[in-house]
Amino acid sequence: MNEKKIYVWIPLIIAVSVAFGFLLNAKFTNESAKNNKIANYSKVDYLLGIINNSYVDSVDVNKIIEDAMPIIVDELDPHSVYIPAKDLAATNEELEGSFSGIGVQFNIQNDTVMVVSVVPGGPSEKIGLMAGDRIVLINDSTFTGKEVTNERVMKTLRGTKDSEVKLGIKRKTAKEILDFNIVRGDIPVNTVDAAYMMGDSIGYVKISKFGRTTYNEFVSSLAKLKSEGAENFIVDLRGNSGGYMDIAINMINEFLPKDKLIVYTEGKSSPRSDAYSNGAGSFQNAPLVVLIDEWSASASEIFAGAIQDNDRGTIIGRRSFGKGLVQQQIPFNDGSALRLTIARYYTPSGRSIQKDYKLGKNSDYSMDIINRYTHGEFYSKDSIKMNDSLLYKTANGRTVYGGGGIMPDIFVPSDTTGSTSYLNSVVNSGALYLFAFKYADVNRDKLIQFKTYEELMSYLASQPLLEDFVTFAETKGIRRRPVYINISKDIIVKQIESYIARNIMGEEAFYKSFFRNDKNISNAVDVIKNNSTFPVTEE
Repeated sequence: MNEKKIYVWIPLIIAVSVAFGFLLNAKFTNESAKNNKIANYSKVDYLLGIINNSYVDSVDVNKIIEDAMPIIVDELDPHSVYIPAKDLAATNEELEGSFSGIGVQFNIQNDTVMVVSVVPGGPSEKIGLMAGDRIVLINDSTFTGKEVTNERVMKTLRGTKDSEVKLGIKRKTAKEILDFNIVRGDIPVNTVDAAYMMGDSIGYVKISKFGRTTYNEFVSSLAKLKSEGAENFIVDLRGNSGGYMDIAINMINEFLPKDKLIVYTEGKSSPRSDAYSNGAGSFQNAPLVVLIDEWSASASEIFAGAIQDNDRGTIIGRRSFGKGLVQQQIPFNDGSALRLTIARYYTPSGRSIQKDYKLGKNSDYSMDIINRYTHGEFYSKDSIKMNDSLLYKTANGRTVYGGGGIMPDIFVPSDTTGSTSYLNSVVNSGALYLFAFKYADVNRDKLIQFKTYEELMSYLASQPLLEDFVTFAETKGIRRRPVYINISKDIIVKQIESYIARNIMGEEAFYKSFFRNDKNISNAVDVIKNNSTFPVTEE
């Protein structure tokens, strides 16, 4: 190695060594591991002393450590991750179930913060903020212009519980700026996006993640649907990247009789731990269908795997992501944290659904979904090659496979009907969302008069949404292409109507509209109507 290369590598070697010493000093390993590494720790501690006492220049050791930590963790599996202190609160917020703020959903239009909706029962609703309001002043300072970003809005509107923020609001029905003093409070982060009836006896539940409050939300949703006549249930986990394993276990418990294995975990330093159903579930005999896709991961796969391996319901969709690793979050004194993989989880049949990976080759791992798409897996079940050496049996003797996600019982290919380059352009540019938002804002007084989702959809169906949108898209530089527009018109109109429904009536209305004619849901309904949700024993 020549002298120049030596100088290039010295800073990185020092950084990795320093950070490694701090990792060892953070006490996240067990006592035996610490004893095995004590010699290395002393060497790194000695190195730190040399740098502090003898290095030629002043060194920001904290910065070196922060830069080195991700490099070290990146040499592990793809799901171990270092989270800097500045990002930890936001990262945890997603799963913990609440944060402190004023309770609005917003969008930035024309450099102005526009209130899309107010959280029911939240601080903003209590003092009279309304959907359609523009936030133009915050604490008597102008809050408009190019420098207004989503990140800046959230940082400004969120804050310590019981703290106060003053807003200046521009409202269409008022000539002057309206002043509101809002006391920040706890704002729930809902993880059950929608729960509604599909016909007389089928209840549908859409879950976005497995957060700290998801079990309570889920059980409340099931109870609501049952009171409305639901006897059969569709649980939609498409796009759900996971979350807390214990929450998934509690949710699965609702559907299983007593003493059924739900999942077990095991690792080098983590002895096997089994989770069984306790027999207290309220829906043990209810017909069940679970929807998954290539973005269903981790806790979603625990849910689907437990239902599949116990032959408790039917899994519909496409092969899931393939994340079967368990992370433990280990805090550091500076407010940062390490999410370290400590074990693998296994479905009741004994299969690990973790797809292959190589230590430190995370870029290759992240290409897996793209490779699946390239190989045609999203469109043809025959393109999926399962490993015969990882063959397992469900409770009823059906064949299932490990090593790469949950394979559904009924495969539903990705729907490309109506897909054109024009559709791609209007979706990728955000023009569909912008048009729908503007339409809802301009016509809000009319649209809020409709009391039901059905009334709103009936009205929108009578409006020239497609032509109005195409004209709007032209102003955004998207050329009118009649042939492609005709091919994609049903998708375009459905998405516009769905976004309008969300702006006026919320998430449930959005999903009701967006999933009209959805093939996964259609298959689920057929399975329920044919009384075939409980898989039969293979012969």
